[in-house]
Formats: sequence, C-alpha cells, structure tokens
Amino acid sequence: MDLRPAQALWLLHDFAHGLVTGDGPDLSARQLAVLLVIYLEPPPHTVRALATKLKVTKPVITRALDTMGRLQLVSRKRDPADRRNVIIQRTVKGALYVEKLGDLVVAKAQGLPR
Repeated sequence: MDLRPAQALWLLHDFAHGLVTGDGPDLSARQLAVLLVIYLEPPPHTVRALATKLKVTKPVITRALDTMGRLQLVSRKRDPADRRNVIIQRTVKGALYVEKLGDLVVAKAQGLPR
C-alpha cells in the first residue's frame, strides 16, 4: 500500500481517534510504543533493553509498565539468571488488545480516501 503523506496523517488521525473513543484502554503514545515493542519484537524484553531501544530512562519504562500491568496487558518477573533484571512478559489480554489494534489500523486504512 502506497500512502501519500496526507493519507498517512489521516490514517494516524483515524487510528488515534479510534483508540480514544473505543472501549479499550487509552494508552499514551509512549505506552503504545512500549507495548508494540514487547508484542512485535522477539523476547526477552527487559526494562533496561526497552529504555535503550526507545531512548528513554528506565523510570519512564517502569511507569509505562506499571500502567500496562494494572491493565493486565503485560506482566513482570525477575530474571532467575540475574535477579537485577526484570523480564517483561506478554499476557493473553495484552495479545488480544494488540490484535484489536491491528484490526483497527486495517479498518481505518480501508476507509482512507484514494
């Protein structure tokens, strides 16, 4: 699919609108970025690695994970090999949420003017 810049912006607009008006959690852009890294890129994921990848501090990642943990989109556990590390784990509820995000993007993309 080739998009012109204006179409890409409309897609982003419609997707963001769908997120905030839908029945799912209303995640910030940063939380959404963290969630998509966790679900689209191969594990394992750690707080340190996520912070490095997204070029933010570890406390920023921790706050995002706190919110997503309360929403049951991710869970955390200590790395048994190195107790200093926290492993971020996917959840069924999180996987379903990310799948719905994909469906929303597809639906909004199909509605774009040509």
